[in-house]
Amino acid sequence: MDAPSTAQVQQVREITRIERIGAHSHIRGLGLNDSLEARAVSQGMVGQLKARRAAGLILEMIKEGKIAGRALLIAGQPGTGKTAIAMGIAQALGSDTPFTAMSGSEIFSLEMSKTEALTQAFRRSIGVRIKEEAEFIEGEVVEIQIDRPATGTGAKIGKMTLKTTEMETIYDLGQKMIEALTKEKVQAGDVIAIDKASGKISRLGRSFTRAKDYDAMGPQTKFVQCPEGELQKRKEVVHTVTLHEIDVINSRSQGFLALFSGDTGEIKSEVREQINDKVAEWREEGKAEIVPGVLFIDEVHMLDIECFSFLNRALESDMAPILIMATNRGITK
Repeated sequence: MDAPSTAQVQQVREITRIERIGAHSHIRGLGLNDSLEARAVSQGMVGQLKARRAAGLILEMIKEGKIAGRALLIAGQPGTGKTAIAMGIAQALGSDTPFTAMSGSEIFSLEMSKTEALTQAFRRSIGVRIKEEAEFIEGEVVEIQIDRPATGTGAKIGKMTLKTTEMETIYDLGQKMIEALTKEKVQAGDVIAIDKASGKISRLGRSFTRAKDYDAMGPQTKFVQCPEGELQKRKEVVHTVTLHEIDVINSRSQGFLALFSGDTGEIKSEVREQINDKVAEWREEGKAEIVPGVLFIDEVHMLDIECFSFLNRALESDMAPILIMATNRGITK
């Protein structure tokens, strides 16, 4: 009886993945059908059928670019789904759409001014999709030979044979490349891609020519065709980052570490102007495009006239995100 239970535990561990769970992490959209009618239970949303349908109409206007520079106000009692609807709009816009949620009380701080806090929130909600070309070595692994020193100490050396449908080449392997191949568990018959700049190895799958090597295959085994053409290829790689992340990295020497510590402080306007000019240059050259996200401000009744004046001016920018404000003040039905 012990052996089956052990096998069952191992199987569960293989299919389990770690994911952070939050109050609204289960939401995947607004739960609407093709005619924008709200389903009773769908995509993590329950109830509020009229509000979800109204949000769906606004979502279509956002996708068509007819509501840029506008703000939405959602009023309702606590716990009625205001944050959930805002999250649903962000999820429906796309997985790489930036979504920033903040409370009105977070703006009032001794560490930075109100306008600086709002500016950082705005730039967290604006994504930049950067396109760049990278050189890859892509082919099917024919053979891997790794020579280990007889003494057990010293650097390993080896050779790897890669092929495509048109050519075959032997590469000498260094210590780091051998460690990367061992970590990825690359073996003969795998189709791999190697980034020449970083040395990162990606397994694309098993070659169809090796499909009959084994009687049984795991459910996660993926078969792909042997690459065509030359081994060295240029591919377009897309990265999506927010303007705030670019601001932090360029504002101080340890800017990259500040992303993890959260201690960003106030960022100089000169830095932001230089970054805006650079992003505009990338857009003209076709290297990048702007991804307007969603900025959700809860307890918006706590903001003063200075904050609303700043928001009104910030929404006039062509890169402004969709601003959704929520409050539990007022009479709602």
